[in-house]
Amino acid sequence: MPEILEADAYRRLAEGVVGRTVVAVEAPDPLYPRGGVDAGGLADALVGRRITAARRHGKVVLLDSGGPTLALRFGMTGRLLVDGRAAIEYLEWGGRRSDPSWVRFGLVFRGGGRLWIDDPRRLGSVELAPDLSGLGPDAWSLRLDELRGALAGGGGPLKARLLDQGRVAGLGNLLVDEVAWRSGLSPLRPAGSLADDEVRRLHRTIRRTLDQMDRRGGSHTGDLFDHRRAGGTCPKDGAPLRRDTVGGRTSWWCPEHQS
Repeated sequence: MPEILEADAYRRLAEGVVGRTVVAVEAPDPLYPRGGVDAGGLADALVGRRITAARRHGKVVLLDSGGPTLALRFGMTGRLLVDGRAAIEYLEWGGRRSDPSWVRFGLVFRGGGRLWIDDPRRLGSVELAPDLSGLGPDAWSLRLDELRGALAGGGGPLKARLLDQGRVAGLGNLLVDEVAWRSGLSPLRPAGSLADDEVRRLHRTIRRTLDQMDRRGGSHTGDLFDHRRAGGTCPKDGAPLRRDTVGGRTSWWCPEHQS
């Protein structure tokens, strides 16, 4: 599913439409626009506008146009395509083919060219002038003091805290399992119980993991990924992996070296 790495790949792809002028908005799915706007409202706000920037915060891709910013959210199975090119050919739990009925939103540009979202399960959305104040700091640029603040207080599990987009924006299930495994921290550990050296280690690991897995190609390229299954063993020490549900998500971790 799209996590921060996939969203950043979409953001880089969307940079290809910067400087282009919107001539039409496609919104065939009336449930995809959110925030009280419909297809007509999207067209009124965007047609005639020139895209001036493509940005990202957490898992949200933002297109600026001199008018209301357009937010693109991808849910579990949304993919962004520009001029027929996909930043990601398929998502691990999404479709491995294209179907016209999966196109939920699109922008058509002057002189040809098109940007659109392909989303089989229709869990993403588009929104004008999004309020992002409920999101925490972006995981890729997360400062140590921001991570300390995100973990402080309460006895909830570490994984649930890192998955909370209001605490840290961008991390999803696969990345949090990978980061916790690399950091030697149990996903069940109370978030507020980490010592300062453990918080520092976690902070370094988040940045290094994102940098490395971005080069590899996405959130499914972690060292733990292929072992996240019944009977899977830890690629670090060979111990059987444990499966738990944390923060409502299936979690795989090694009780031998994660504590």
